[in-house]
Amino acid sequence: MAQFRDLAVAGARRLATRLASGLLVLWVSVTLTFLALQVVPGDPVKIIAGPGAVLTPDAVAALRQQFGLDQPAVERYLHYLLGLAHGNLGMSYESQQPVTTLIFGQLGSSVALTLAALSVAWIVALLGILLTAARSPVWGGLGRGFEVITSALPDFWLGLLLITAFSFKLHWFPAIGRGLSGLILPALALGIPLAGFLGQITRQSFEDAMAQPFALSVQARGASDLRLRLRHALRHALLPGIALSNWSVGWLLGASVAIEQIFARRGLGALILEAVQRRDFPIIMGSVVLIALVYVLVNIVTDGLTFLVDRRSQAGEARA
Repeated sequence: MAQFRDLAVAGARRLATRLASGLLVLWVSVTLTFLALQVVPGDPVKIIAGPGAVLTPDAVAALRQQFGLDQPAVERYLHYLLGLAHGNLGMSYESQQPVTTLIFGQLGSSVALTLAALSVAWIVALLGILLTAARSPVWGGLGRGFEVITSALPDFWLGLLLITAFSFKLHWFPAIGRGLSGLILPALALGIPLAGFLGQITRQSFEDAMAQPFALSVQARGASDLRLRLRHALRHALLPGIALSNWSVGWLLGASVAIEQIFARRGLGALILEAVQRRDFPIIMGSVVLIALVYVLVNIVTDGLTFLVDRRSQAGEARA
């Protein structure tokens, strides 16, 4: 009971620290983006009015007042923070729709692609490690070579290659589509290069775990090689990989911009790209807020998983 209480207290302290640092990251992201957008050339009123629109001075003044552009930058910044605290990300300059509606309308597609790509990366990386790590030099060399090659593959080039091979030639998967079949190729294009990075990070920890005294003790008790790898060594090897997953989600969200263009998928990346091209600042700000929030949440989740896996690994080592 005392051990469980100590674990709960340590976990609560760790969570509180992550929440505080997460709020700081969110505030810094919003502040820096707001400051950067203040020096971007261009008049937002022209974006709001649309291309070729001729406005009278009174119409320009009315639009500035409607969108709060007549206020000093400090007041607009504080007003944005206040709205953000209530879940209000403002209105799009171009479509004049709520930014939250536009972002959440595309978020589901991007989340599905990110989770699918991360799943592909972990499956490929773990299969490569379980089959080749801590075996003969030949198998180890093949596994490392595969990881180096896949991590160096440009995701957009791989996406084009997958479309050519599996859509145009073999006709196994559609080149364009929003269903499950349309998700496979873009998930592979993003997940395979990431698998190379995860494999390289996780392999060394796995091989170190296989050489530890507890692994030798498990083998001496008659455990099979598969049981040793799955239940003991892999638990230790997951720690650096889980930590890397925090970075991976951010990388996948950024890389999805090119992949969404190649596979003609609507998603958050395409929305951000269009907002940058059209200087739709509220969408840019809202997207930064969302990405920073996702980063903070993923950081908290991965940190919690690392904490739990590390405690279970220590307990398993003690029993071995």
